[in-house]
Amino acid sequence: QVQLVESGGGLVQAGGSLRLSCAASGRTFSSYAMGWFRQAPGKEREFVARISRSGGSTSYTDSVKDRFTISRDNAKNTVYLQMNSLKPEDTAIYYCAAGRWGLHLRDYDYWGQGTQVTVSS
Repeated sequence: QVQLVESGGGLVQAGGSLRLSCAASGRTFSSYAMGWFRQAPGKEREFVARISRSGGSTSYTDSVKDRFTISRDNAKNTVYLQMNSLKPEDTAIYYCAAGRWGLHLRDYDYWGQGTQVTVSS
């Protein structure tokens, strides 16, 4: 089993930056690909970024490409999402997930509680 806890969310002005962290507990962290998803009010939860078990492969949804960077440190059991040039449209609850290297909610087995990111205009 893997327990995930997100942190680093908050309120930031448009154009600013935030770094989200996802701390994992358990003994098999490196066995999982990791993903970040987000859910804005009134919208479906959507894929944001994913990273392979070793960290060698990453991908992003088009709306955050060139602005967000996902990374992981398996020695620290932690996954990060660096978010730059934030826009009001990025406002959402951000969730960390562990599972397959996929684009869909069903590809992931474990989920964190989420952390709120609010970008003011």
